[in-house]
Formats: sequence, C-alpha cells, structure tokens
Amino acid sequence: MGNDTKQNIMRKKQVKRRRRRLKLGRTLIFFLLLAVFGTAVIWSGYHLYQWGTGTYQSLQAMYADYQHQAEMKKKNQDPRFVNYTNILLLGIDDGIPGSDSAGRWADTIILVSFNRENGDVRFLSIPRDTLVNIPGRKNAERMNAAYYYGGAPLALQTTSQLLGISIQEYITIDIEVLTALVDAMGGVDLYVETDMNYEDPAADLSIHLQKGYQHFDGDTAQKYLRYRSDDLGDIGRVQRQQRFIKAVYEKCTQMENLTKLPAVAEIIANKVSTSVEMLSMGDMITLFKGLRADHPKTIMLPGRSAESDQYWLPDAAKIESKMQELFPELMVPVENNK
Repeated sequence: MGNDTKQNIMRKKQVKRRRRRLKLGRTLIFFLLLAVFGTAVIWSGYHLYQWGTGTYQSLQAMYADYQHQAEMKKKNQDPRFVNYTNILLLGIDDGIPGSDSAGRWADTIILVSFNRENGDVRFLSIPRDTLVNIPGRKNAERMNAAYYYGGAPLALQTTSQLLGISIQEYITIDIEVLTALVDAMGGVDLYVETDMNYEDPAADLSIHLQKGYQHFDGDTAQKYLRYRSDDLGDIGRVQRQQRFIKAVYEKCTQMENLTKLPAVAEIIANKVSTSVEMLSMGDMITLFKGLRADHPKTIMLPGRSAESDQYWLPDAAKIESKMQELFPELMVPVENNK
C-alpha cells in the first residue's frame, strides 16, 4: 500500500514537471513569434516610409476614388434591396473565330442573388434568346445582343429593366476562364442525362459525352454547357447550366475544397472582368462564408417559346409575381424603405 502511494506521488511529480516544461516551451515559442512579428512590422514600416511621399499620396488618391465609387453605388441603389447583393453573371462565348461576332455575345445570362439576412442564394437563368427592349434600341431584340451593343453595363441595365429590380454588380467569364476555374477546383461531378454528340468545325467545337455520371475537367464542362443540339434547344442548355451551378455550389461549400480557393481567387482576380472593386472583395468573402450547405434555388425566367423556338417571350405578369416572391420588399412603397 505504501509503495503504491509513493509511486502515485512520483507519477504526479513527473506530470507536473512535463506540464511546466510544456508551458515554458509554449511561452518561448510565443515570444519568438512575437519577436519575428515585431521585426517584420518594423522592417515593413521602415521600407514603407522609404517608399516615399509620392507613392503614399497615390495610394490615398486610389482609396479616395474607391470610396467615391462606393458612395455613388450606395446613393443609386434602391433602398428596398439593401439586404441583397444582386450580381449579373455573363458567360461570353468566343463565337466563330475570325468573325465579327467573336467574343461579343452573352451566351449565358444568370442573375445571382444573395440574401445577406438568411444566407439564401438564388440563381435566375435568362435564356439568351429572350425578346427584350434594350435601352437605346428601337425594336425588341434578343437578350444576348445587349452585351454586343454596350458590354456588361448595358446587359445589366437591360436585365434590371426586364426584372424590375436593382442589380448592383456584374461578372463576365469567357470559355477560357471557365475552363481554368473548373480545373482549379479539381473538376466537377455531374450526371449527363443523355448522350451528347455535336460537331461544329467552324466554331472549333466537338462534343461527345456519354450518358451517366461523369467527372468533368474544365474542357469537358464547357462542352457540356455549350451543347444545345436536342429537342429543347436553348431551354435545354439553360437547364444544364442550372444543374452545373448546383454541382459547383455544392463543391464550394465542402470543407475539403477550401485549399483550392487561393488558386480560384487568383484566376478571378487576374482573368475575370467584373464591376466589383478589389477593395470590396472583403464583402464578397463575407457573403461566401454565410452560404448554406443545401442547394441554392434555381429558376428560369417565366415565359414561352415562340416562332419555332427562335425566341423566348417573357411573361411580364409572371415575372412580376416571381420577383415579389423572391424580393418581398417590392411590395412596400420605396418612400417607406428610406
């Protein structure tokens, strides 16, 4: 019994010594890191000072311009949409190489809406053949022509007018960037609903995908999204775009894919054309942190096919009803929201 007591006392002393050594080690590491950090701050401060007054004034001017642009956006924003971030996503097709239309048409048009209060994300797809009134044009034309006439700003204005809502930003992505983004994410898993076979030598497009579950790399993904040689035509492609969006969204919300985000962010920063200023990217990161793990809501613009499926005629009454469902604040007069 006495021996057991002595052994217990010895064990307790050993544990206490180990804890003291561990605590001392952590303390030393803390002060070492503090010293390194302090040295880095002093070094950075010195070199920033050496940078010169001219550079500092240039940075001040850049920040002042950013603040001015941000204030202008806030001033022009409909107060009913203060809790939403609405972004127009435009997929730009290269078209036929060497032609006048190459790279000038919006092949994919999607409204991405974030509800900052509850984390809801909604994707509203607008068929590119939607017949709309483009500001500055006399007659109604296809929706994708807005980008041809005035780039992303005119496409945003046309979409905002069509839906009757405020859209703050736009992002444009071409085929090359889409391919790079999917590859940076490590590909996307998706079910191909039917065999897809299509050849268009003029556009340098060759699509051959088999029905069933597939792991898409960037090149395969862009072929899946561009395919339209089926009975549904452009509407079928919109449906595939929505399935693809859900697959990408699901992958972005999985913890194991966080390590891929720096590569994705680099592509977005260097190759994606957008109205979102770099200094407000922090707001976008906050939005992505609040994304829900469940699938986002995907909607197609209410309307119907017309003239042998050459056009998509929007249904104004159903669009208004759908917008009121997505944005209940539209039911409240603007003056009561100020």
